[in-house]
Amino acid sequence: MPMMRFSFIVLAVKSVWQYYVPVAGVLRLLDLFRRMVNDSLRIGLLNDALSLRKLSLLSYNQLARYDSPSCYKLCAISRAAGILAARNKSVRRGYPTRTPYAVRPQLVSCYGFKIEDCGLEIPVSRGKRLILPLTRHVLEVISRPGVKVRSFTLTQNRLSLCIARDPAVIECASTVGVDRNLRNLTVGNDDQTSRYDLSKSVRIAGTTTRIVSSFRRNDDRIRTRIASKYGRRRTSRTSHLLHNATKTIVALAVQRRTAIVLENIEGIRSLYRKGNCQGRKYRGRMNGWSFGEAQRQIEYKARWAGLPVIRLSRRETRGSSVSCPRCGERLQSDKQLERKLWCGSCRVVMDRDMVAAVNLARRGRVRFARSQPPILLEAQGGAVEAVKGNPTPTVIPGVDAPKLTHQTKS
Repeated sequence: MPMMRFSFIVLAVKSVWQYYVPVAGVLRLLDLFRRMVNDSLRIGLLNDALSLRKLSLLSYNQLARYDSPSCYKLCAISRAAGILAARNKSVRRGYPTRTPYAVRPQLVSCYGFKIEDCGLEIPVSRGKRLILPLTRHVLEVISRPGVKVRSFTLTQNRLSLCIARDPAVIECASTVGVDRNLRNLTVGNDDQTSRYDLSKSVRIAGTTTRIVSSFRRNDDRIRTRIASKYGRRRTSRTSHLLHNATKTIVALAVQRRTAIVLENIEGIRSLYRKGNCQGRKYRGRMNGWSFGEAQRQIEYKARWAGLPVIRLSRRETRGSSVSCPRCGERLQSDKQLERKLWCGSCRVVMDRDMVAAVNLARRGRVRFARSQPPILLEAQGGAVEAVKGNPTPTVIPGVDAPKLTHQTKS
C-alpha cells in the first residue's frame, strides 16, 4: 500500500501551566492590565471600533496615564479587540449579548519576557524586572528540541506559557475513524476497532445535576457561585477522562502511522429540543454532552505529534453509522439489539459504533486518494506504471465483514 503524503504544515501550539506565589508588584500589575482592557473596551464601544488598528489608534494615547510598560498596553488593546470581535460576531448571529467587562485580574503578553535562570523574567515597571521561578515540569517541557515560548498568561495564582513547535509531518499508510458517542469513543478501520468507555462522565454529570437541584437557598448569587464550583469540578473530571482516552488514541495512531478521521456533527443540538418526542432528562443528558471537547483534544495532540487529522464535511459524514460497509445498503435497527444493527442483504449483525468508525476511515481515505497526484510504482519486471494513489482496499464479501464484529478492548 503506498504511503499517503500530506503537503500541509501547521504550527502546533499548546500551553503548559503551573501554580506560583504572587507578590504585591504582580498583583498590582494584574489589576492594572484589567483596567486597561476595560478602558479599551469602553473606547471601542463608544467609537464603534471593531478592528485592532482602529482601536489602537484611539486607545493607545488614552492608556498613557497608566504606569505600565508599553508592551502591556499593546496586549491590553489586542485583548479588548478580540473581545469586541467575539461580541460583534454574536450580534450578527442574533444572540443576546451583554456589555463586555473584564472582571478577573490577569496579565497576557507576548512581548518583553525572557526565560533565564530557571525562571520567567517579566517587566514590572520602567527599569524594574521580576523573575518568577518555573517548576521542573515546565522547564523540562520548554527545553525540548524545537519548542519555543510565544506568550505568557498570569492570573492570581497560575502561570501559563503558550508554547509552539514545527513538528515533522508523519507519512501515514492508512486512516482510522473516530466515532464520538455519549458513553464511548470508538476508533477503528478495516483492520481493527477499539472502544474507550466514557460512561463515567455520564454518572458525573448526573451527580452534579442532582447536587445543584438540591440547593434550597433563596440567594441567587450564592446559589450561582456554588453551582459554578460544582460545574467546574464536573468539567475538570470529564476533561481528565477524555484526556486519557484521546492520549491513547493519538499515541496508537502515531505508532501505526494512521491519519485520524473525525466526523462533522455540528448542529446535533437541534435534534434534542422540546417537542421532538423526547423526555426532559434525556434531552438534558444529550445537550450536556461535550462532544466538541474530544475533537479539540485529539486535534491539538495530533498536531503536536505531526499526525494529520482529516475533518469530514457534513455531506461526507451523513449516514456513516447506518450504512453497511460490505454492500452499502442501509442497516436496520431492532429494539432488542440495543446498539446493534443488521443488514438485510448480508444477513450480518454489526455494532453501529464500529460501523461508523470503519465508514469514517474509508471516507477519509477516499478524500485523500482523490487529491493525490499519480504515483509511479516500479513493477517486479522492471516496468514503470503510472497509477492513482488510491489506498482504499476492495471489500470482499464474507471476508472483510467479520472484522466489524471483532472488538479489541483498550
